[in-house]
Amino acid sequence: MVIGPMTQVRPVSYSARLDELETAVRARTAIEPRVGIVLGSGLGGLAESLTDAVSIPFAELPGWPAASAPGHAGAFLLGQLEGVPVVCLKGRLHLYEGHSERLVVEPVLLMGRLGARVIVLTNASGGVNVDYPAGTLMLVSDHLNLTGRNPLLGPNDDALGPRFPDLVGAWSPRLSTLMRSAARDEDVGLEEGVYAGLTGPAYETPAEVRMLRALGADAVGMSTVLEALAARWTGLELVGVSLITNPGAGVTGQPLTHEEVLEAAAEAAPRFTALIRGFVRLVGSTG
Repeated sequence: MVIGPMTQVRPVSYSARLDELETAVRARTAIEPRVGIVLGSGLGGLAESLTDAVSIPFAELPGWPAASAPGHAGAFLLGQLEGVPVVCLKGRLHLYEGHSERLVVEPVLLMGRLGARVIVLTNASGGVNVDYPAGTLMLVSDHLNLTGRNPLLGPNDDALGPRFPDLVGAWSPRLSTLMRSAARDEDVGLEEGVYAGLTGPAYETPAEVRMLRALGADAVGMSTVLEALAARWTGLELVGVSLITNPGAGVTGQPLTHEEVLEAAAEAAPRFTALIRGFVRLVGSTG
């Protein structure tokens, strides 16, 4: 076939890609996870809590590149956490690395294919709500997809989800209640708010942060929203936690750096780990 500017090239279906990825994972382990956890910038330390873990570098799975973002180890792990079988993404793939929106969401879809029905999305984010200082853990109540991208564009894979998925209640009220309970049980402070997702890699301008505040955002980052769309499309139950690592642009007048993101993540690691472990324990006990 000669491909010209008007030729319609049908992308490889998600189902076909997931078949290939599942085969590669099952060659390493038979663990069937109940919970999938995506660990954002600097938050990968939770993965060290897994027992009987099998770790697969991204680059050893078909079609996945090695992670390039600082603070993202780039490994797909399966093991036990609080006696519950889980799958963890230690780091993630981002649009700003030059990846397509379809590749960005494959890890979450693979979690579901392997058996996880509950997905925990975490991220490091900038503070838009001036009442949420650096170090705040924020339960995601809703999101704004401001990337201009959507992983569901193109022919729909009807075997996985509907053409027009409903996003009312996308961030599960049931799981949010469990996360609040885990915060109380572990004595971890937990705020709530709306996460805005942009492409990055440039940080937002002060004017953009003011715009986000006017739109109702409490935190802003460069991930999560496309994964949330894909998860809900396939019927996975979703909960999210943002670690606010720095005030948004223009709040303090100081320049923003990725180093402060990683420093804030290191400081919050014990609280974050306690929260997620407490949440997984509750999921395991509630069936």
